[in-house]
Amino acid sequence: MKEEKKKKKDKRWNRVDLVQHVQEGMGKQTTKALAETAVSAVLDGLMAGIRKASAVQLIGFGTFKVVHRKARVGVNPKTGERLKIKASKSVRFAPGKGLKETL
Repeated sequence: MKEEKKKKKDKRWNRVDLVQHVQEGMGKQTTKALAETAVSAVLDGLMAGIRKASAVQLIGFGTFKVVHRKARVGVNPKTGERLKIKASKSVRFAPGKGLKETL
């Protein structure tokens, strides 16, 4: 059973995997540094768009959207103590039709 969990974990991509995939997609003459610059530019663009417009929609891929969480009361599971949790912002991703169809 532990091997199954390990196999699932190994399928996760990180930034290095993404840069390598972009480098391969851009052709043989593309350097790793250029692919890293491209990935960084896309991620920076996503963050800037989310900050300015509170949502970024990539047709066929999905939508990144800012969601507001209200202040609430939580409970510490160890002590049972009630805690005030401040209001916060987070980013939610909703996959688009094209991405859903590839799964």
